[in-house]
Amino acid sequence: MDYPRIDFLYLSEEDMIKAGVKDMAGCVEAMEEMFKLLKIGDYRMGGANGNSHGCMVMFPEKSPFPEMPIDGPDRRYMAMPAYLGAPFDMAGMKWYGSNVANKEKGLPRSILTLILNDKDTGAPLAFMSANILSAYRTGAVPGVGFKYFAKEDAATIGIVGPGVMSKTALAAAMAVRPGLKTVKVKGRGKASLDAFIQYVQEEYPGVEVYAVDSIEEAVRDSDIVSVSTSSPTGDPALYPYIAEEWIKPGAVIESTAALRFDDDFIINRARTVTDNIKLYEAWEEEMKPNAYHIVPIPAVRVMDLIAEGRMKSEQVDDLGDVIMGKIPVHRDPDEIVIYSVGGMPIEDIAWGTIVYRNALAKGIGVKLNLWETPELA
Repeated sequence: MDYPRIDFLYLSEEDMIKAGVKDMAGCVEAMEEMFKLLKIGDYRMGGANGNSHGCMVMFPEKSPFPEMPIDGPDRRYMAMPAYLGAPFDMAGMKWYGSNVANKEKGLPRSILTLILNDKDTGAPLAFMSANILSAYRTGAVPGVGFKYFAKEDAATIGIVGPGVMSKTALAAAMAVRPGLKTVKVKGRGKASLDAFIQYVQEEYPGVEVYAVDSIEEAVRDSDIVSVSTSSPTGDPALYPYIAEEWIKPGAVIESTAALRFDDDFIINRARTVTDNIKLYEAWEEEMKPNAYHIVPIPAVRVMDLIAEGRMKSEQVDDLGDVIMGKIPVHRDPDEIVIYSVGGMPIEDIAWGTIVYRNALAKGIGVKLNLWETPELA
């Protein structure tokens, strides 16, 4: 920067694609590096505990103000700030606006942008379209778990929820377990199922893909199960359910969304792994009691069980500890791993930084000026 002048780089969605945002193998590597920094503590997220998912604005069910939005499915705004240490050494924030009614306008449910900032001055370095970036980092985080926990000869993956997140989770699974030969997918609507099947056929020629009628069929005989389906929160009895007897020994089940198991299975036989245990502790602190009624990810139910005295914190493993070699990858070759993915802004910072640096190196994007000299310095 040639201060006091401040220029920053604007990257449209097309620019992001040109700069390599869809490089899933590279994104998985970036997420693995991010997990190492997370484990040694070289990061900060929001809140006094430094581990908050973000600050969310939610709307009331009714309002006396006609201009104010009212509550609806996935209707919210969220600011997700973070800093991530070297080799990224970057601060920034993802801004997240979501409304399921967007689809009626031909828009994605969520519209995302990411701003990267100089860690010392706070000056903007880049403002970028972040829908694809967020989708790929969300898929790559499960991919790191698949890399460590899925059997080397994994051949079958079950998908619950044929949406964007499942496409990127599948891409990550294919990147780390290229021997996958069968994809089973459970969805609610024919159109989304057909679109997902067509996507798999085009992206992975030779891979068998077909729809199934139930979650049970998606889970049975699958080496990897990925769950990314929207579900109303509040009543866990309505969350998608997986019975223990459906699960293949040695399988890994990853969830970025609502998912329910029997408590006895979670407490006594399943292995719970988190992407960041402190994130779940922060949710429990912020939303207790019964955080699982608000954040329906399996590890949040585990936090509730710990708060109730029915589980111990030692029963939860952190993926970063596995990556750093502090705990074994497997304690039992047939253990069933339930891997919860909560999503963290440091993931966006990690992949966004790499894509931004790619764009700088390749001359991609539009340089914009904030000011030549600040009026109120």
